Amino acid sequence: MYFLLVSLFIGILPSAYASVPRLLLVSFDGFRADYLKEYKLPHLQDFIKDGVLVEYVTNAFITKTFPNHYSIVTGLYEESHGIVANEMYDAATKKSFSQFNDTDPFWWNEAVPIWVTNQWQGNKISASAMWPGTDVKIHNSTPHFFMKYNSSVSFNERAENIIAWLNNSKPPVTFATLYWEEPDASGHKYGPEDTTNMSKVLQEVDNLVGLLVKKLKSSKLWEEINVIITSDHGMAQCAQDRLIKLDSCIERDRYMLIDKTPVAAILPHDEMYVYTMMKNCSPHMKAYLKEEIPDRYHYNHNQRIQPIILVADEGWTIVQNETLPRLGDHGYDDTLSSMHPFLAAHGPAFRKGYKQKTMCTVDIYPMMCHILGLTPQPNNGTLSHAKCLLADQWCIDVPEAIGIVIGVFMVLTTLTCLIIIMKNRTPSLRPFSRLQLQDDDDDPLIG
Repeated sequence: MYFLLVSLFIGILPSAYASVPRLLLVSFDGFRADYLKEYKLPHLQDFIKDGVLVEYVTNAFITKTFPNHYSIVTGLYEESHGIVANEMYDAATKKSFSQFNDTDPFWWNEAVPIWVTNQWQGNKISASAMWPGTDVKIHNSTPHFFMKYNSSVSFNERAENIIAWLNNSKPPVTFATLYWEEPDASGHKYGPEDTTNMSKVLQEVDNLVGLLVKKLKSSKLWEEINVIITSDHGMAQCAQDRLIKLDSCIERDRYMLIDKTPVAAILPHDEMYVYTMMKNCSPHMKAYLKEEIPDRYHYNHNQRIQPIILVADEGWTIVQNETLPRLGDHGYDDTLSSMHPFLAAHGPAFRKGYKQKTMCTVDIYPMMCHILGLTPQPNNGTLSHAKCLLADQWCIDVPEAIGIVIGVFMVLTTLTCLIIIMKNRTPSLRPFSRLQLQDDDDDPLIG
């Protein structure tokens, strides 16, 4: 029996753990979670079928590209890792950050991303194809292989580079990232409710998933590598009749607009005046002093967060006096389902055919560290939230746990009832006493 149990236990362990574990992290920017249900995506569904799916991921506020991509790879909320917006301004140094000016390590050094940790711990190599921040010397380190960001480079070229690095480097690349701009770019252009155009775009994205899997299989990597496909945020529909015009509420020379809609960062010249005017500007926009920002946003303990933050209601757009800049947008409250991405994973580290309702973006990091055998940096994530996805973790989810408790209760109740019944039916020590006749009874029977 002992050897049987040991054999069964060894049999359920992932075979790839006999070698060096490897992980490829892929992001399709702006892939809203419910696209999986609304559109036919056969390649992605095939990927999920033999792996795991988290139906929606609660991402970090603000739900924008740079902040959430850094939360994925650090396990930190934005107030902790320091990339608090797509556009930032540091009052102390007078430095500015934008998607066109993002390579100063100053902005990134408040955290240690997983590609750096992977290279610090042991003789390991990281690689990246255009994931935000990977072309920056963070703590004086970049991935051993990386591509400088260039949106004109095709997905095919990015994937080819990643696979070449995975196959040919010595020591081997153990962690790699791959980033693609769609369906985000088209979601902004058309809006998520334009099902005709978005169907075409998502079909193209699905074909890219198929292309990636095909390349991994042909290069003999498919059976040994772990692949996570996820995104940074979702997308909400906007409209010309849902504009919040700041110029109708306050003069422009009263403040600096640091980051734009739908969460706008305001650097005021007169804080209380600007706050009062912004607070009363629109019923479809909330204005917060930095110290008033709700705790659930995890978004106030960083000097890069501006003194006033404006948060538009879902589908509303904050402008100064412009027309609608885009038909789809993101950045809104991270509790909104339209802002949630998904996560799918496949490989020897993951269970097969398992679905989980939700997890948090910050939980992805400790899960990746576990797969790679890394000691994680301090983070806001929790590995236990992801353990049911992992093949080497014992896991009982809530429905299973409830079922087990009910089952045990029913068994114990049945046993108790049987014991009581049997006890009540047990015969006494003298169930029947024969009539004893005395020797001197001449006539024992009376007629």
